[in-house]
Amino acid sequence: MKKLFWLCVAVLLVFSLTAVAFAGSGDEDKAPAGKVPARVGWVGNYMMHEWYQNLWKGMRQRAEMLGIELEVLDANLDMAKQVSFAEDLIAKGVDVLIISPVQQEGAAAIVKKAKMEGIPIVIEASAVEGMTTMVAVCDYDIGFKGGVATGEYVKKKLGGKARVMAIDLPMLRPCILRVDGFMDGLRTVIPDAELVHRLDGQGLKDIALQVATDALTADPDINVIYGCNDDSALGALQAYRAARLDEDNLVVCGTGGEGNAFIHAMLEGGPYKVEAAMFPEAVGYEAINMTVKLFNGESVPEHYVTPTLALTDKTWDDYYSLEGEERSINWDNINKIPREDKCGKY
Repeated sequence: MKKLFWLCVAVLLVFSLTAVAFAGSGDEDKAPAGKVPARVGWVGNYMMHEWYQNLWKGMRQRAEMLGIELEVLDANLDMAKQVSFAEDLIAKGVDVLIISPVQQEGAAAIVKKAKMEGIPIVIEASAVEGMTTMVAVCDYDIGFKGGVATGEYVKKKLGGKARVMAIDLPMLRPCILRVDGFMDGLRTVIPDAELVHRLDGQGLKDIALQVATDALTADPDINVIYGCNDDSALGALQAYRAARLDEDNLVVCGTGGEGNAFIHAMLEGGPYKVEAAMFPEAVGYEAINMTVKLFNGESVPEHYVTPTLALTDKTWDDYYSLEGEERSINWDNINKIPREDKCGKY
């Protein structure tokens, strides 16, 4: 059970690691140069999670634009199922395969099998040995962007002093990179920003709440909360509120934007002011674009970087709209986001 728990944590967070024509470019309905694969298979790892549901929306939209038949299977955190599903898709003769690894080590067997069968393969999120290309964000860079935006808020609204509680997950390097990036970005604006608490919240809201509660009891003098994913930020914010501390002297930055929780938190008008957004819809859209490039034998980067941006309570609706619980993405604005040629750190 312990092994399964950490597997779940890894899946929920390590989604959470130039360019083909992207939605909003003005010619998004046109087919790209070269041939388009008739059939693409995607084996996801945990379709219950909001990240993958929104990633699927972007993937499905691009596949429909290009007339690609997309077959989607969910391994549901089971590496053996993922291998079996991938082998089935290869046997069915899909033109290109996309894998969101349940485990990086286990997915290496899928990459090897696909290469033997001459099937191009796109990896989403987590690097796998032997892969040709991975479609993913830069974790350090999105943390850095969140830190800069948070620093600007602190400088303008909170008097320029920053004492930080960061909710990390040190088991996973993407989370370490996000926290490191956040502090580096923050210190470009607030050079003497102090990291008071760096806690292992295990990527889960309840655990983040617990460790943040203990830390605030020991030293409640913080005015910045950073979470390496949205649940981490929200759990720490809940602890801060339970301690009845001054929310007017606080700014919260989450990471991911995998679901609607950050939008609701911003709409409350409270201290949740910054979201280091990773746009899962865009990741799915670009994964389909990458299948076209591979199908045509084009040269591709080992890491195809997808867009990230620090959103604030004043700018989030430039990129998303929300009707009930259904959110829509503004592709035109997403397309304008500058992307890194390579990550600041791996």
